[in-house]
Amino acid sequence: MKTKSKRISDSRVEITVTLDAKDLASAREKALEKLAKEISVEGFRKGKVPVKVAERFIPENDLNAETIDIAVRTTVVEAFKKEEKSPLVLPNVNVTKYVPGEMAEYSATADIIPEVVLGDYKKLGVKKGEAKVTAKEIEDVLGNLAKSFAEKKAVKRAAKLEDEVIIDFVGKKDGEPFRGGSAKDYALTLGSGAFIPGFEDGIVGHEPGDKFDLKLTFPKDYGVKDLAGAKTVFEILVKQVNEIEKAKIDDEMAKKCGPFKSLKELKADIEKNLASQNEHKLEEKFKDDLIQALVKKSKVPAPEILIDDQMRMIRNDMERNAASQGMDFDDFLKANGETKENWEKEARKVAETRVKASLALQTLAVKQKITVSDELVMAKINELKDVYKKSPEAMKSLKDPNVKMDIKNRMIIEKTLDFLAEANSK
Repeated sequence: MKTKSKRISDSRVEITVTLDAKDLASAREKALEKLAKEISVEGFRKGKVPVKVAERFIPENDLNAETIDIAVRTTVVEAFKKEEKSPLVLPNVNVTKYVPGEMAEYSATADIIPEVVLGDYKKLGVKKGEAKVTAKEIEDVLGNLAKSFAEKKAVKRAAKLEDEVIIDFVGKKDGEPFRGGSAKDYALTLGSGAFIPGFEDGIVGHEPGDKFDLKLTFPKDYGVKDLAGAKTVFEILVKQVNEIEKAKIDDEMAKKCGPFKSLKELKADIEKNLASQNEHKLEEKFKDDLIQALVKKSKVPAPEILIDDQMRMIRNDMERNAASQGMDFDDFLKANGETKENWEKEARKVAETRVKASLALQTLAVKQKITVSDELVMAKINELKDVYKKSPEAMKSLKDPNVKMDIKNRMIIEKTLDFLAEANSK
């Protein structure tokens, strides 16, 4: 077998394979063995016809077709290995010459794992921020804790800021209710900023039993494009007003929060936890910045087939999100004021970024010979089994060899990221 490769693009290659008489003879023997099991010859049970006997009854055209098919299937993988190319999918084969018993030639085209040229991954120029805890962060946590210990008392008076109101409301645009704009028995703390400007202020001054309309305009930069800048009317019924008596932030409250003897001890614990959370966030951002810098400093082609695969995954995630809200994909886009064309454009950017990041990290892992032992992979799988033991479907998937390989690859990527972070922290 002779091979010759030609690059069509950075991530696509065509390999021309020439087979000689010896290659075809081996394929012909296998073809005879296969076809002998499929024909019927008088005096023999089907599937038990000797090859030498069967050869006289098999049509030459059928034998030639089966021979070239087997010859291609048994050599195409070897051809890519010989040319040191790794196809991402089964190659597209086109037989260009075939002289039975003498020679054959075919071309095999496939997207391949592209050659990635890494930049200086030890000098990416990315700095990790310093985890700090501000006094405001601590006060915010204490304030939330105080709210959790707050006492509520129903009152027969007009609502004011910092009261909790129980309301029914229906939001309408052009006279029709819009998605996500209605609720019953909704508990809202006035002044929390949970709703668009004017909503909470518009309830202030109303008593239990009051029913009224609020004419409001959504902010122009509102997240749902269909509502951004829209004029709406909210029909509101105030069902109850609760006066909130906040808990005092003192030693007594600290004792209710856990094994703390004083407010000072509680603050110290809050600061410690916040420091840990902030450090984790900084570490994650540091790694994300490192990946972006690595891709920017490297030459990383992004094969279309991998981009398309990532786009399918992004769409699947969005469809699941839409389904959880009782919508299909098109309705979800419409509700968010998005067109399919614009979504595909943005999703493609995200998909391409993911593909390049993955290829760069895979290349770095190979270069640094970073791997994960089977023992560690099994330990991770056993850990996941404990988490998903109540899900038969998840437990079944963990037995799939492909899932095991995916878990191993993810662990290698995580280990590679740790290496990259350490290399750029010196």
